[in-house]
Amino acid sequence: MADVIEVLGRRGGSATFADLRALVSARAIRSALADGCIRRVAKGVYALPEAPRALTAARSHGGVVSHLSAAQHWGLGVINPPALPHVTLAPARVRRRTGLPCILHWAPVAALDDVTTPIRTVLDCLRTLPLGEALAVADSALRSGCVDQDELLEVATKLRGPHRRRILRIAELADGRAESVLESSLRALLIERGIDGFVPQVLVQDSLFSARLDLAMPEIRLGLEADGFEHHGTRRALVRDCRRQVNLTVRGWTILRFSWEDVMFDEEWVVNAVEQAAGRQPLTKPLLRAA
Repeated sequence: MADVIEVLGRRGGSATFADLRALVSARAIRSALADGCIRRVAKGVYALPEAPRALTAARSHGGVVSHLSAAQHWGLGVINPPALPHVTLAPARVRRRTGLPCILHWAPVAALDDVTTPIRTVLDCLRTLPLGEALAVADSALRSGCVDQDELLEVATKLRGPHRRRILRIAELADGRAESVLESSLRALLIERGIDGFVPQVLVQDSLFSARLDLAMPEIRLGLEADGFEHHGTRRALVRDCRRQVNLTVRGWTILRFSWEDVMFDEEWVVNAVEQAAGRQPLTKPLLRAA
């Protein structure tokens, strides 16, 4: 007969008493609990001490991991990780008072191993998140290949009820070429402000030089870079970036580089800079600001 810890490990770190009892004895379960090898997280639900938080919370309520927590489970890009796990219960199911803390939703959902399917996960995020966060999840899903563009558009088109237009619009905007959540958020910010025409991951190339820009308007040679510190935090990266910037400039490109702090916390400054660089408005206020 299998070991309790082994069974829980195969189940993602948690399981109901009934699931355990099918493979191990009740005595083995009691012994593992007494030894501190497993813990009781809800009535009839047991877990390993290091079990995944969201999956354990879902099983403690008899539900499934969903929304942003499911996006994290599938390895999708998330701008703001949830403070509590998101769990979806069947419409008629009553919340368990003994369940672990979580954000509960009620809806009929398709799930795989107690997690909403990738396509359902993306739809839930498109329905509930601000544009930047929703687009980051959708772009990431398309990039990873766990959701197909045609599938996403087909399912979104067939939806009925509230939020249908919103979901369909974001599904149409989603682009698997996007390579980071910051890039997706920057593109969403521009779209919200009516600045269209920026294409993700534009290749600038000739016989002597090649570079890929996060976002660009090729017709006016304006490129935007969404810079995360992890890619630019070494001396070698600094030398590479300086040379890249010079090569783009001598080829007639204007490159605006925005940090995480710019995009997330200073939207007006970002939009103003892009509009001025694109010639959409005159320079009426300084772009310099305190660091």
